[in-house]
Amino acid sequence: MAEHYYTANPTTAHDEHTWTFSLFDDPVTFTTDAGVFSKGTVDYGTRTMLTAFNQNIPAGKILDLGAGYGPVAVSLAKVMPNREFVAAEINERAVELVARNAEQNQVGQQITAIQSDRYEHVSGKFAAILTNPPVRAGKEIVTDMISGAVDHLVTGGTLTVVLQKKQGAPSAKKLMAELFGNVKTIAKDKGYYILESSYVGTVNN
Repeated sequence: MAEHYYTANPTTAHDEHTWTFSLFDDPVTFTTDAGVFSKGTVDYGTRTMLTAFNQNIPAGKILDLGAGYGPVAVSLAKVMPNREFVAAEINERAVELVARNAEQNQVGQQITAIQSDRYEHVSGKFAAILTNPPVRAGKEIVTDMISGAVDHLVTGGTLTVVLQKKQGAPSAKKLMAELFGNVKTIAKDKGYYILESSYVGTVNN
């Protein structure tokens, strides 16, 4: 069976590269490898989400769900030095890269990288959850990543999601409104929608 970037234990031959990319006007160094998502650059959707993300959130940890090799957690840790992050990713190879990238950008003490299928090994509640979900893995996976956030946010915490319009942004927006009782499109760029909901408690339908 063909391997994908959301394969748990990729066996594709290694092909590591190290490169630098500017995020928040600061150079960030990444090591990437074959078998991980967007190995050659920080993808446009993630960059758009990072730019739009409102860092004024409650006290607490931040969850990077579907972290890949760590561009979200690593870049945010550099500009939010007093925050702790959990980077959760199903791809074992990507998890190892998150830890390496955190160390080489001097934010290793802030980031805990874990291998997790969605929220399987995620515990506790977070001030914010950010995700660029793997749409190629199927709608069920994306839906689980959005709906599971309800059980993992503190009151006032935010879920921020990036999706292209053609890959389900309208239906994701509807789901977030149903789950949280609120949703905003905080940015739109080149077909990418950045959606944000705040957890205000149980929504009565």
